[in-house]
Amino acid sequence: MARSHARAAHQLSDQALSRAAGAPLIPENRVRLLKDAAENYPAWIHAIQSAKHWIHFETYFISDDAVGHEFADALSEKVKQGVKVRLLYDWLGALGHASQGFWRRLEETGVDVRCFNPPRLDSPLGWFSRDHRKLVVVDGRVAYVGGLCVGQLWVGDSDQGIEPWRDTGVEIEGPALEELELAFADSWRAAGPPLPAEEIPPADSVEPAGDVALRIVANVPSFGGTLRLDQLFAQLARRSIWINDSYFLGTPSYVQALRTAAQSGVDVRLIVPGLTDVFLMRTLSRAGFRPLLEAGVRVFQWNGPMMHAKTAVVDGKWARVGSTNLNLASWLGNWEIDVVVEDSRFGQAMEGLFTGDLTRTTEIVLSRRRRRHRSAKAAHRYRKRLRGGSAPRVAAGVMRLSNTVSAAMTNRRELGPAEANVMALAALLLIAFSIVAAYWPKAVVAPVIVLCIWISLSLLVRAWKLRSKRRE
Repeated sequence: MARSHARAAHQLSDQALSRAAGAPLIPENRVRLLKDAAENYPAWIHAIQSAKHWIHFETYFISDDAVGHEFADALSEKVKQGVKVRLLYDWLGALGHASQGFWRRLEETGVDVRCFNPPRLDSPLGWFSRDHRKLVVVDGRVAYVGGLCVGQLWVGDSDQGIEPWRDTGVEIEGPALEELELAFADSWRAAGPPLPAEEIPPADSVEPAGDVALRIVANVPSFGGTLRLDQLFAQLARRSIWINDSYFLGTPSYVQALRTAAQSGVDVRLIVPGLTDVFLMRTLSRAGFRPLLEAGVRVFQWNGPMMHAKTAVVDGKWARVGSTNLNLASWLGNWEIDVVVEDSRFGQAMEGLFTGDLTRTTEIVLSRRRRRHRSAKAAHRYRKRLRGGSAPRVAAGVMRLSNTVSAAMTNRRELGPAEANVMALAALLLIAFSIVAAYWPKAVVAPVIVLCIWISLSLLVRAWKLRSKRRE
């Protein structure tokens, strides 16, 4: 009887996860957990060098530095050997990391390079949607998914005492490769003509490679599969939810899901960066910690360089590794890809990785005393070494800012002391805007007029295109 109840419960949870994520459970795979660039990059390079037919490489950006050149050389060499190499990068993500010359040199060697969602006159606000995926697929045989882009940031610089960024990825072999190839084909088609049919493995053509079951969650704008999955994990958890996230700006519904889990006795832990490459992200993220801490969620601040991993492990049974951050820009605005593994051995390995990360953290607690952190001078030096940021993450920060201001104006929820800085920032921005509007009204009106004209023209162009399609 107990066994039949357990089987029924498993079937219900499987059905719920499949429907929430829009991703069925795929059995008979082999999965290997990879920590940091030290384990990920060599595996990627080895797979690239062993390619015989094609390489599909999708990344937010590749830096024009020694690490980026190493990968560029490896890809170019495979083209000389007759391998088809397709490289997709995000326009906004690559801004400030690599010049047009870098991509042009790759194209000149024969690499098929595409830029995802560059600025377009007919889409004034289209830049909000980004390709934030990190995916490498070789020959429909082996694939890599995780949080790593390609650049020196993930390797560090021992000569200057700069440690590498902390990040996590996975290596996958088996039937799940079909879904990963289809995910790449989908984003490749969004940036131009579709992939040749011969570069997409036929259904059920990939041989079993192991005994691990997993899901491929290929998120696209407005789909929200990963958001529903993360919330469902919080409901299903019975023992523990351990999360690493680099740009945490949880929605009220997700924060409440974590609070409810913690209040019911689940061990909920969250590791976030101590220093970040996105301006104001640390302040905005910390503003949302108090409700979590009051409910018993334990929050830890990473003491090393950037914590860039996007992972979760639930009850040592379910584990998510991929590119999705816990904020609305990732959940609903971007193209993202994550692997959700259902395997106790992999879950235990993820818990071991998390436990190791805890040794380099400082726990944030509710206290009136100021906790000791790195000096402002050290933090300033580190931030100068960081390059760029992410506009979608800044957009997520704007959402958090507006949420706090809205709550202050309407009294719809209790505000915490950590949100004082957010409200002060909003006040200063409004004062600055008011001064500009009072003394230089044209500086405010002119951009609004230009934006309205731009949007109206883009709508007319799209309407004309749709009418043309209807006539055809």
